[in-house]
Amino acid sequence: MEAYKRWIRRNKHFVLKFDTLANYLTWLLPDEFAESEIGPEAVSSLVGMITTVNEFIIETSPTEVHTRCAECAFIPLSLCLTLLKDLETTIEVVGEQIYGEKNKWNLIAVTEAVKVCIRLLIFRNSGYKMLLQGGETENAETDSDSSCPEEMKRQLDKPTGKEESGITKKLHLQNSGNLEDRAISALSSFSKNATSKLVEKPSLRTFLSEKGIPGGFFVTGEILFIIRPLVYVLLMRKYGTRSWFPWCMSLAVDLIGNSILSFTLMSQHSGKTQQLQPSDSEKDELKRRRMLWALYLMWDPFFTKYTRQRLKSTQRLAQPVPILGFVAEKLVEIVIGVQSRYTYTSGS
Repeated sequence: MEAYKRWIRRNKHFVLKFDTLANYLTWLLPDEFAESEIGPEAVSSLVGMITTVNEFIIETSPTEVHTRCAECAFIPLSLCLTLLKDLETTIEVVGEQIYGEKNKWNLIAVTEAVKVCIRLLIFRNSGYKMLLQGGETENAETDSDSSCPEEMKRQLDKPTGKEESGITKKLHLQNSGNLEDRAISALSSFSKNATSKLVEKPSLRTFLSEKGIPGGFFVTGEILFIIRPLVYVLLMRKYGTRSWFPWCMSLAVDLIGNSILSFTLMSQHSGKTQQLQPSDSEKDELKRRRMLWALYLMWDPFFTKYTRQRLKSTQRLAQPVPILGFVAEKLVEIVIGVQSRYTYTSGS
């Protein structure tokens, strides 16, 4: 495995280009191979997972500035979450082919439950910070140890002991000023600090005691965001795609959770007691979550009753125009095809 990592890092530009090409080639699979949906989706998932692993290896290269120094020894939960998302469409297709349209929701529910567990672990391990990109991106903007090289540089610049002066300081510089020794000392000190900071992540009780009532609202809003996809899938499993109840309940959970987070963070940001100070990335994350609400237009029964009818009427209007009519027809076909898969439009 180490040899593979070294090869990937030495040839990272070639690997990135090859991975991109491989993803495009999955659209050109032979018709005989594409007779079953499982084959193309399995290949696409495999290529996506290999690409994800290769990108992770490149991003965690020891020569990169943004190396996760404290997490190089194990596979992070964010990578596990991304790999599962690469695989989830194949799981849905397999469930539909083997168990049928109705019972496929059992496998989808298991997949969403695993994702909920991973996200809750990420939320806890991060010290109860807002999940960025659903947990796939580390929220470390406010961490003092977010940049390893800068920290090590500061360690190198620090004196190795108490302040000294006069002849003692001169002798120290002559006898103990070896750069290699100082580098080793700095690395050792940084390693201890990083380990200490990882261990000292606050528990939920500590977090709530420090942040008070706003912290409780924040945790509630974030948990609602995390469990919302599972709630929707479980309701779809019970009531089916024709019922409005799963659609309305999912939207309600989204609205309530986002409103709690927005009110808590914005009121704290503008108030005198700033127990929770949202970073720029967290503000962007709130905007991203609101943009995901557009996916409700793609979920049944709203799509079948409203969106699809509007798309068809737009296609009929554009049909007399030679090129525009052809483009509109293909776009409608693509949208309808994408909508047929929950995992394409889940936003989770």
